[in-house]
Amino acid sequence: MPIFEYRCETCQSIVEIFLRSKEERPVCPACQGKNLEKLMSAPAGHVSSASSSLPITGGCPPMDAPPCHPQCCRLPR
Repeated sequence: MPIFEYRCETCQSIVEIFLRSKEERPVCPACQGKNLEKLMSAPAGHVSSASSSLPITGGCPPMDAPPCHPQCCRLPR
């Protein structure tokens, strides 16, 4: 049961939504809007504790990649 990241076209909120099935339609929890765009998000993972590496997180992509979404933390505000 995946969790997807969406941007609401009505209020521009970016939310993570847990969907139980492919037929389930996401609804914005902020404004109850039904026009949501699925965003590409980085997968989360974890490196073995035997490694000295840090965990992999679902943050922004590398600086030479395009922004992850319209409210990307790398874009000027």
